[in-house]
Amino acid sequence: MICLRLPVLFAITGFASVSIALAANNNACQVSSQDESAACQQSAQSDLSLALGMCENISNAQSQATCKAQAQSDYSSALKTCGAQSSARLSLCQKLGGGPYDPVINSANFVSKIDNPYLPMVPGTTFVYEGQTASGLEHNEVAVTHNTKVILGVTCIEVHDTVMINGVLTEDTLDWFAQDTAGNVWYFGENSNDLENGRVVSVEGSWTGGIDGAKPGIIMEAHPANGDTYRQEFLINVAEDWANVQSLTQTVSVPYGTFTNCLQTLEGSTLEPGALENKYYAPGIGNIETVDQTTGEVLQLIQIKTGQ
Repeated sequence: MICLRLPVLFAITGFASVSIALAANNNACQVSSQDESAACQQSAQSDLSLALGMCENISNAQSQATCKAQAQSDYSSALKTCGAQSSARLSLCQKLGGGPYDPVINSANFVSKIDNPYLPMVPGTTFVYEGQTASGLEHNEVAVTHNTKVILGVTCIEVHDTVMINGVLTEDTLDWFAQDTAGNVWYFGENSNDLENGRVVSVEGSWTGGIDGAKPGIIMEAHPANGDTYRQEFLINVAEDWANVQSLTQTVSVPYGTFTNCLQTLEGSTLEPGALENKYYAPGIGNIETVDQTTGEVLQLIQIKTGQ
């Protein structure tokens, strides 16, 4: 999330260690959103033209007509998606203040450990979650490894995140995080693999800070405050997750235990405007529950393994 550059603090609590360059044009976020919308519409038009070209090579008149009708229907759906994404981006811009997203990352402002109370990451610790989904039983393991990766000069902790549905591996992801001196936990990138029948079918959503314009975001604030909104990641049309702080006083019961004074966030992506989740974080533990606002599906902490 340049022109005349003026250092200002990012609009979240506890962000003293990192400054953002604010362009003279405080509508940079809106302009960027409009550019993304134009690109989306152009892509939809390109897909339509290619689809119609394929239809022209169908000799049967009825089949050709069906093909063209489907192409037009797909085009209409694509334009609706473009519109929904644009609205979501513009809404987020209003919450963030409208300036460009351009965090300055200085390795001297980061520490080697992650001990934020809402998202501690101790190497050798694995968090185990389970929940029923429409596809079956989801089993999710989030392992804080002893591996590190240097991104933008910052040594990040590597987290291995796997998802199994009914015992079959469907997602295998590596995430990289680091904590700044103020206590904010930054998200520096991910290598995401979706699998079917044991084979990788998509790496969609993968990004690394500093590559192709990708920029790190905040995954957990040092001092969350009600109403805070922030980007968790940033790579146009690839990584556009955000979070909003909704409560600091929730009591949540999961198989692993009952916790008070939990942080509640609403999290989503401007790439999928309708896909929203409430996440709950217990002090000293981390994420204990995720609730899908569309399906009602719940993923809960059932076990924590240590010393691995």
